[in-house]
Amino acid sequence: MGSASAGRQIGARDRDDEGRARNARPRDGLGRPLPYGADGVERQPEGVVRAPEESVAEAQKLLDAGKPFHAHEVFEDAWKSGPEEERELWRGLAQLAVGLTHTARGNVTGGARLLRRGAGAVTEWASETGRRRPYDMDLAGLATWARGLAEDVERDGGSVDAGARAPRLRGRAGSS
Repeated sequence: MGSASAGRQIGARDRDDEGRARNARPRDGLGRPLPYGADGVERQPEGVVRAPEESVAEAQKLLDAGKPFHAHEVFEDAWKSGPEEERELWRGLAQLAVGLTHTARGNVTGGARLLRRGAGAVTEWASETGRRRPYDMDLAGLATWARGLAEDVERDGGSVDAGARAPRLRGRAGSS
């Protein structure tokens, strides 16, 4: 195989220590891959097991910093490592973060679809479990925020500022 920039083989795949495929390309704040050798933002470590309150706090920090892609990874870790009865909650929260990621990238259709899907998931989970404010998160407010953002991006088109449009997970979800 020929050589590429930054010493990477053309056609070679990035692998972790266990041999699983991993993309080692640097990424921007919205998770988009950058060219090898470019300065990217620090990646969110995968597979971190946190207490639910820590997951919420870390995700909020990332959302506030305009990094919803990274917040999605925190929610994904909670979804994969948490108790079975909470998996749909964390999955719905991950969908909300990915929806914000796509709207910030300018993907109006995909972003709006994911925002609505996430809103439906957290609403359904709250209805089925009777838990309206797990870990002090305002699920009804998050669903309202997501549906409102979906309407805004469909009406206005274009991208949004992820940090400026980030939800508050705790308290009133729609207020930043």
